[in-house]
Amino acid sequence: MGYFHVVFTLPHELSALALQNKKEIYRLLLQASADTLLEVAANPEHLGAAIGFLSILHTWGQNLLHHPHVHCVVPAGGFSPDRTRWIHSRPNFLVPVPVLKIVFRAKVRDGLKRLFRSGKLVFAGQLAALSHWKAFLAFLQPLCEKEWVVYAKAPFRGPDHLLHYLARYTHRVAISNHRLIAFDGESVTFRWKDYAHGNKQRKMTVSADEFLRRFLLHTLPRGFVRIRFFGFLAGPRRANMLQLARQLLQAEPQLSVPAADPARASFPCPVCATPMVFGERLSPAQVRRAGVHRDAPNDSS
Repeated sequence: MGYFHVVFTLPHELSALALQNKKEIYRLLLQASADTLLEVAANPEHLGAAIGFLSILHTWGQNLLHHPHVHCVVPAGGFSPDRTRWIHSRPNFLVPVPVLKIVFRAKVRDGLKRLFRSGKLVFAGQLAALSHWKAFLAFLQPLCEKEWVVYAKAPFRGPDHLLHYLARYTHRVAISNHRLIAFDGESVTFRWKDYAHGNKQRKMTVSADEFLRRFLLHTLPRGFVRIRFFGFLAGPRRANMLQLARQLLQAEPQLSVPAADPARASFPCPVCATPMVFGERLSPAQVRRAGVHRDAPNDSS
């Protein structure tokens, strides 16, 4: 079973509001993105399954500026409504991204309105004018008309690749040590990847004060949990749901191999002429790790 990587990003127009209301906005971002995935996946017109997944909050971009977004690691399928079978997603496709964008935008919009009405939002400094309801609605209006960023990446290449991703990103904060190049007592130089220009590796030098300011943008409220589980992976039922998922996956009927037909078989076994079935595609690295060696001609054409 594969895993998909889905990313939900807040528009930059909400950055200042989020910095003044980290606990409430980050909680909304995590919950709205999770509710979006659960709702769209459960729709029979899309996947029609109850899914489960892991969400990780990130608040930074490569240049250390404020960029709140959520990474979701989603198994490629879920339970049928009656929980009697496992529904697999289509290859390389989980749910339609355009639908995710619309639903996510609506859920964040509605969540912000609820937070305002309940008096849970702080408006200080340049945001003071937004403390009035009509001004707040006027602020939200253009955000509700633009397209929001939701990105579904290609499935992970397998459990090993998934664990490698989680090991790199779950507990990293803002910048890792290997990106730091120099500190001369007054300024800091670090590497960053310029995604807007072909993922080019660049260097940036900022004053020590500016580096600390950027780094401290990403401190979280005390006790805030930025790694959360949703759907069938949430809460105390996780163990039982995982056990059920394994049972359903193991109980799936195996594909029967049809009688050999050399005229139609594109990959017949060289010994018995039975059509061969692909079980899994392995990368060269996976083959080396498994100690599998193939005797194949070196085709350099």
